[in-house]
Amino acid sequence: MTVDNAYKLKWGIISTGWIAEQFVSDLVHSSNGVAYAVGSRSQESADEFARKHGIAKAYATYEELVNDPEVDAVYIGTPHPFHKDNALLALRAGKAVLCEKPFAVNSGELTEVIAYAHEHKLFLMEAMWSRYIPAMVKVREWLAEGRIGEVRLVKADLGFRTEWNPEGRLLNPKLGGGGLLDVGIYPVSFASMVFGPHPEKILSTVSIGETGVDEHFSMLLSYGGGKTASLNGGVRLNMLEEAHIFGTEGHIIVQGTLVNPKSAVLYAGKEKVETFEDDRLSTGYVFEAEEVGRCLQQGLTESPTMPLDESLAILKLLDEVRAQWGLVYPGE
Repeated sequence: MTVDNAYKLKWGIISTGWIAEQFVSDLVHSSNGVAYAVGSRSQESADEFARKHGIAKAYATYEELVNDPEVDAVYIGTPHPFHKDNALLALRAGKAVLCEKPFAVNSGELTEVIAYAHEHKLFLMEAMWSRYIPAMVKVREWLAEGRIGEVRLVKADLGFRTEWNPEGRLLNPKLGGGGLLDVGIYPVSFASMVFGPHPEKILSTVSIGETGVDEHFSMLLSYGGGKTASLNGGVRLNMLEEAHIFGTEGHIIVQGTLVNPKSAVLYAGKEKVETFEDDRLSTGYVFEAEEVGRCLQQGLTESPTMPLDESLAILKLLDEVRAQWGLVYPGE
């Protein structure tokens, strides 16, 4: 099909929190989208956010936002437990949806959201922004070219030490707090990108803190044929935040941070043979936003880079890990 280079997707933003700030601030770098409207739980909050970011429309409710006929797509940046209801609200208004990770608190919630999107042929995508970062795109190219031979081992860590705040999002079980949903989904998604989303065996250990959330964890995924992923994550423990992929002929190091890497290094044997350096000005959220615009222009209802079946399989994996821990969120 012919791509309209003048096309600009009009984004509606649900939430005025930190992650919504990051997403909107990065949209200024987008070639095919613009922040058009914001919805909050109060007019004052919406107005302040709109003034700060030069957004045309500000709404005191999410309902008003999704019912604005000018809004093409909705970005959802609310805490995890609200993703399902917010996504369904936007979908029922006929909007395309980009929902922050994790897509929902559990796979049952996500199954309901996906079913509605499929039934009504609406676009839906998880905001797994790391998939679209240029260094990650380069890593997938190297793997597809067989540059390191047959991949046998993935190692990925992501963790930081948050301040002690039992009522804050990261340590509050009512908000889906803990390491697994907040940061753990990144190394799991990375392993899924390399090996696929269906390991044969899942082993895990966890440290549950005094608020009842997982403060840090370790996970070992076996895919058969000698293929293994060793993953670690946490919100009360600083980690290296790197990722390594080892193959029979070489290895790849994703440097900087697993979430938003700025470089990747390719080794043949022990010799460094290629380095990808990313000198972009944007933070990186713009790439997932542009993917939504491209998909909509092509008439797609999901992204081939982060398909819905994979998002659902990853959430089912996280459900199984929580079952091993005996960890249940309030309301489940």
